[in-house]
Amino acid sequence: MITIGIITVSDRAHADVYEDLSGKAIINTLNDYLISEWKNIYRIVPDEQDIIEQTIVDLVDNYKCCLVVTTGGTGPAKRDVTPEATEAVCDKMMPGFGELMRTESLKFVPTAILSRQTAGLRGSSLIINLPGKPKSIRECLDAVFPAIPYCIDLMNGPFLVCNDRVIKPFRPKK
Repeated sequence: MITIGIITVSDRAHADVYEDLSGKAIINTLNDYLISEWKNIYRIVPDEQDIIEQTIVDLVDNYKCCLVVTTGGTGPAKRDVTPEATEAVCDKMMPGFGELMRTESLKFVPTAILSRQTAGLRGSSLIINLPGKPKSIRECLDAVFPAIPYCIDLMNGPFLVCNDRVIKPFRPKK
């Protein structure tokens, strides 16, 4: 079974001040993309770097998630520390993901340059930081997801089969 971690980083969602729509948007998008049978391990955490780090490590090291997708905590506000937490627990950073997401988001809002999304590798897992707005989540995932299955292949992870009518993953021809 393919296991994917979903982490919503939000003080207010964690405190039940509002419903977490962003984490659900990730799950819905992945359900649209993937034909492979998969399960999610879903967490809502506050904007606390040590808790974000511990949650990523737990999902990768203990739950063996091949992919961990975070939402929230990527802006310039003082409590936005998701990229720092991601970088602290990764073996390698993958800056192209953040660059492409910002480029895509700039088509919709000029404030996309304020976003600090990033991605990195921990062991054989890919961790990707997405923005916190549900609409932005789909826009960003549409841009970067074609590279995700091959990235996971290169790390000897599970083979993700996608719905080609929704998203076309890129894998080089052998």
